[in-house]
Amino acid sequence: MVAKLPQAYIKGMMNIATSDHRLAKPGSQNAALRDYDSVRRAIAFISEHWRAQPNIDAMADAAGVTPDELHHLFRRWAGLTPKAFMQALTLDHAKGLLRDSASVLDAALDSGLSGPGRLHDLFVTHEAMSPGEWKAGGAGMTLRYGFHPSPFGTAIVIASDRGLAGLAFADPGQEQTALADMSRRWPNATCIEDHAGTAALAQRIFDTKLWRPDQPLRVVLIGTDFEVRVWEALLKVPMGCATTYSDVAANICNPKASRAVGAAVGRNPVSFVVPCHRVLGKSGALTGYHWGITRKQAMLGWEAGQVNAA
Repeated sequence: MVAKLPQAYIKGMMNIATSDHRLAKPGSQNAALRDYDSVRRAIAFISEHWRAQPNIDAMADAAGVTPDELHHLFRRWAGLTPKAFMQALTLDHAKGLLRDSASVLDAALDSGLSGPGRLHDLFVTHEAMSPGEWKAGGAGMTLRYGFHPSPFGTAIVIASDRGLAGLAFADPGQEQTALADMSRRWPNATCIEDHAGTAALAQRIFDTKLWRPDQPLRVVLIGTDFEVRVWEALLKVPMGCATTYSDVAANICNPKASRAVGAAVGRNPVSFVVPCHRVLGKSGALTGYHWGITRKQAMLGWEAGQVNAA
């Protein structure tokens, strides 16, 4: 089942009321990372205590900022209040998200759009590498990579001459570990660090003003035929919506393959762009995510704000 998040979130953004370094205006390379660090701590607290519906004072204390700072930070970062963000992360809400809607995976429009939420998406165009290229483990490929700030921590952007080939995330101090994890997916490729060469691609991914249908983001998928079919199904899930492993399995005409779908989702090499974070358990539970459940929660909440602020 797939559904849009409720439309009750307050729209628009508030002016920043403080010059605190944690709330620096967007523009500097490190502003996004500073924001995410505070948001990450707040989300971790909310995730542990949401049943008690903690107030903003408790959330702010966990994040290491004042209540006013947290309020302004969330409104700038995701376009919604901390309370609305907490509601978007609760299990009860996730269950309702899945229960009250029809699956767009089975009803994607002929135009390739799957509902209003898709109009806010990345307008991804993709191709799959050939089985021979996959078996060769990237032999003959040159991959360029760079570390870039994003709304979800440090992003590792990996590009080939045919388009975006990889996107991963890392917490502070874990950048090289995350890069090694990604490099193992193409063991025979040549990897070259190229921060300058991947910077424009990183901006294209995370700057919503650059999400234009006439300039689609080209993605190159490398995996087994089954994995690629799963990833293609994920591209049909609109921003601000969710689906389940079983619905994805049914969509690729293999309804008994939920477990295999879960494994393929976990091996998705292009996180966020191919939205594996939008897949939930049948109960609505926010099940595991390769780059951390807190980051998955952050992505879902951030996307809710983007859809409802439009």
